Amino acid sequence: MDAGVRDLRSADHLLHSLAAELALPEGTFGCTHLVRGDRPRVVVSLTLPSEPLLRTAQEWLTTGGYEVSPGPPDTVGRAVLYPGAPGLTGTLTVAELLSRSAIDRVTVLGTPGQPAPATRLTTGDHVRPQWQNDELVLTTMPAVGGTLVPFEVADPTPCCADH
Repeated sequence: MDAGVRDLRSADHLLHSLAAELALPEGTFGCTHLVRGDRPRVVVSLTLPSEPLLRTAQEWLTTGGYEVSPGPPDTVGRAVLYPGAPGLTGTLTVAELLSRSAIDRVTVLGTPGQPAPATRLTTGDHVRPQWQNDELVLTTMPAVGGTLVPFEVADPTPCCADH
C-alpha cells in the first residue's frame, strides 16, 4: 500500500493505526519497504492469516483512498507488526526473544555466527527485524555490560546533529 509516506516513523504509525482500526489478528505481518527513484517514499505491506480478512482489508483501504496493489514491493521488508512483537519489551535473553516472537534469528553487527541464547538484549521497546532469505532476522549491536541492543533505535540522532 502506498500512502505517500516519506519516513519510517510515519509508516510505523500508519501500520499501528491500520492494525487498530481493522482489528487485525495476532498472525498479521505489517512491513515497511523503502522505494527509491523519482519519488522516494516508504510503502507498507500487510500479510494477513486468511483470504477473507485480506479482501476486507483491501476493500477498507481502497475505500479510504489508499493505493493498494497485490504483493510486497520487495522481499526485504522491515517488520513492524508480527506475532509476538508487543511482548518484546524491556530486557530479554536472545532465547526468550526467539521463543516469544516470529523472529527466526538474531545477528550481531561485525561478528560471525549468532549470539548465545543466554545473551541479554535490551529492546528499548523498539524491535524491527527484517526479512532476509525468508527468515525474520533481528540485527543487533553490542552494548554496555555484554548486552545487545537492536541496531535500529526508535529515535535516531539525525546525521550531523552535532554540527
